[in-house]
Amino acid sequence: MIASPSDASQTPDFMPRVVTVIGGGGFIGRYVCEALLRVGVRLRVAQRDPRSAYFLQPLAGVGQASFIAASLGNRESLDRACHGSSAVINLVGILKGKFDAVHVEGARHAAEAAAAAAASAFVQVSAIGASATSPSAYGRSKAGGEAAVRLAFPGATIIRPSLVFGREDQLTNRFAQMSRLPILPVIAGGTRFQPVYVADLAQAIAAAALDPKSHGGQTYEIGGPEVMTMRSLNEAIAALANQSPAVVGVPDFIAAQMARLGFLPGAPLTRDQWAMLQSDNVVAAEMPGLEAFDITPTPLAAVASAWLDRFHRGGRFAPRKIASADPASL
Repeated sequence: MIASPSDASQTPDFMPRVVTVIGGGGFIGRYVCEALLRVGVRLRVAQRDPRSAYFLQPLAGVGQASFIAASLGNRESLDRACHGSSAVINLVGILKGKFDAVHVEGARHAAEAAAAAAASAFVQVSAIGASATSPSAYGRSKAGGEAAVRLAFPGATIIRPSLVFGREDQLTNRFAQMSRLPILPVIAGGTRFQPVYVADLAQAIAAAALDPKSHGGQTYEIGGPEVMTMRSLNEAIAALANQSPAVVGVPDFIAAQMARLGFLPGAPLTRDQWAMLQSDNVVAAEMPGLEAFDITPTPLAAVASAWLDRFHRGGRFAPRKIASADPASL
């Protein structure tokens, strides 16, 4: 947990002069930036288009936040973004496209720029399932990025989250939208996930940047309090959205053909994403997680209704169902 400036007894020994957040205007980034601004550090948000992150300005004090154009493919721009920074966080990731260019080469450039700036902390956000032997190009590229970061910045902190949910996500909102259909098709229904609330994840990322003495050189896998199958996750989100579709599991051979076509009703599905869905996405038993940051994970049902109300029949004041994971489906 990050201490506020007024809590001197818990303030980290290391307080960065400037924290550069690469990709700070994204879904996870906005929460990381908010967590950092709350403790009074100076924030530099590095984006390909800085204007896309201007919505963060009202959260900052006068002169506390600045915005700079930077791209992972342009080392010179990263050098400018990291210059004078005591900590650098790289949040940039993609779900389709040229994975190695972003996850490996881009991460290497960011870590090298942080090292050149003599930063004391570098945090790389990776993903659970990162492995050189992953069946998906995504998982292999995430592992390659971790290796590249470690080589360029040996004291880096690696953060591997499971699925991330929050008000602006493309997870609960998409599934809730799909749950309005009479029939809700679910692929890879038995694959398990450990969804984590974005604000909890952001607190851990910010804490790692603020306290490299405790977290530097470590790798953390971050998940929420519940392990849910794809089917139970869809059912929980549908219930929170006050919807009652007939949930139908899509046979694997049909899902595989959909992946070849790159399409699932209501959402894209690439071959690589199908490959990713063949493995569980949960925190490994031996890996440290949110407890290392003294963060109590937030259950999906405790917060998601705040933004899924808009999917309710009858509006946000309609009677709600209680969503919970069915132990028999885990």
